[in-house]
Amino acid sequence: MKHIKKHTLLIVEDDDVMRKTLEEVFVKRGFHAHSVGCGMDAIKFVKKQGVDIVLLDIRLPDVDGIAVLKHILAIDDSIFVIVMTAYPDVKIAISAIKAGAYDFINKPFELEELKLLADKAVETQRLMSEVQRLRHKTGDECLPEMIGDSLAFSKVKEFILIVAKTPKTPVLIQGETGTGKELVANAIHCRSNRADMPLIKINCSAIADNLMEAELFGYEKGAFTDAKETKKGLLELADGGTIFFDEIGDMSIGLQPKLLRVLENHSFRRVGGIRDIKVDVRVVAATNKDLQSMVRKKEFRDDLYYRLKVMVIHIPPLREREGDIMPLAEHFIQLNNKDLGKDIEVVSPECRDILLQYSWPGNVRELKNIIERAAILANSNEILSEYLPRELVEDITAFMPAINKINSINATLEQVEKAHILHVLNSVNGNISQASRILGIARQHLRKKLKKYSIENS
Repeated sequence: MKHIKKHTLLIVEDDDVMRKTLEEVFVKRGFHAHSVGCGMDAIKFVKKQGVDIVLLDIRLPDVDGIAVLKHILAIDDSIFVIVMTAYPDVKIAISAIKAGAYDFINKPFELEELKLLADKAVETQRLMSEVQRLRHKTGDECLPEMIGDSLAFSKVKEFILIVAKTPKTPVLIQGETGTGKELVANAIHCRSNRADMPLIKINCSAIADNLMEAELFGYEKGAFTDAKETKKGLLELADGGTIFFDEIGDMSIGLQPKLLRVLENHSFRRVGGIRDIKVDVRVVAATNKDLQSMVRKKEFRDDLYYRLKVMVIHIPPLREREGDIMPLAEHFIQLNNKDLGKDIEVVSPECRDILLQYSWPGNVRELKNIIERAAILANSNEILSEYLPRELVEDITAFMPAINKINSINATLEQVEKAHILHVLNSVNGNISQASRILGIARQHLRKKLKKYSIENS
């Protein structure tokens, strides 16, 4: 066996001929092989020098082999110890394994058998090292398409990796428009054991209610006037893979129980069909709506809602990920450099300040579009504030006095609150629902604030 990395192997054997023979064999095998004749020398050697594998005779002249085994593992529990014994006693083997031995071999043995056992130990160590490396990877390395290291977004990335391991469990992705719900759905599918199978996407708000059922379930020939032949639906096409329902909150109330049946029974019928069709799909749904509120208003079925929310991933809005704004901007700059043939390297300090102060009602999608616009307009290697949309710059400029007041000991709490409410309302074009979400208060509470501060909102 060819070893890219030379592993250190220690032979602990009191028989001089056997010890020297094994040392020569494993040096030729590609190991850094060393040998000692007693237990105490073995313990001293392990303390002094790192060892990967130990071939340990269980009968030693000075110390019991099991005791030596325990001492070695106490020094370094990553060492693989293979116990050699001339006494094929099951109790000795069990004692060695219980004490932490990797494996054992009975004397007399074939050299080839011992070589294979040592090679197996090397390969097991390599695999364990690889698993450990993957476990210590950062979210960015595991999910390179998910840009951002903020605490809020790091938790999302961690949860994606956990959810991906449960390939049948429904997932509900919640977040405002533009936060990247489809990106999360892609990441879940690509890191599941369904990755080699289809990922079918359905935008529930883009397909008319009267067409959605036929698109989803397919139809039999003659099911309706234009059904000239049998057609498979998207569910059948997704068999073995994942089906992603974007904007699930817009699915008609009449179609919802049929989707629930798929989730519960893994079967459905085509339009005009009489037989059940079994399907193996994972359902991932996304929405920017408050489904719980819709359930209370009877606008969304409670049984479907509770079936979908087995695993929920909430994507934080960009305003709650301030540390991710510039990494995302730089990522989009690089994409545009490639697409537009540009060579943009930096964002001007003034432009950076504006990007960081803006509330991003359109979230990551809005940032992406703004960077693309700026990249198109840029005629140097720097993005300047003049390349940003005028309304964005004006919005921040208008809010600067309020920011200065916040930093002033003369500003009252009411002045600061009013200035902030005005800023948020301006950034979302007066949308009360969106403003209330940004501010973290109920809509009726926001309306009371508007009345209190005499803020007109058309």
